[in-house]
Amino acid sequence: MFHSMRRPFLRVSMIIGGVVLAAALALLFGLLVMVLWNWIMPEVFGLSPLTYWQSWGIVLLAHILFKAGGHRDQNHHKSRDEEWKDRFRDRFKTRFWVGDQAQKPETPEPKRPGAQEPPEPEAPPKPEEPRDS
Repeated sequence: MFHSMRRPFLRVSMIIGGVVLAAALALLFGLLVMVLWNWIMPEVFGLSPLTYWQSWGIVLLAHILFKAGGHRDQNHHKSRDEEWKDRFRDRFKTRFWVGDQAQKPETPEPKRPGAQEPPEPEAPPKPEEPRDS
């Protein structure tokens, strides 16, 4: 009986501890940003020093700008970055891979608007045959 009563208490304490730890880390990160800003930016760029809450606002703004757009699709489709990496790997393999495993691309690359077609390479001239006199 004691074991079954202890388990919900453990879950609640883990959740509360996690929230407290996350808040403490966020506050310390704001303090770190304030110290670094006030140490470097006024001397290098002539900017005014920041208060703690201004530095914490910069941390929050950076989180919104750089992390908020990075969520994944719920349909588990590949993100644009993963598709770009796959295309780059395929193009690299077809252009630079040496050996028996080199393959031609299955589909031609899409043409860019306004791009000109490369000229066809000219065939080398045939050597003249010696004439009998």
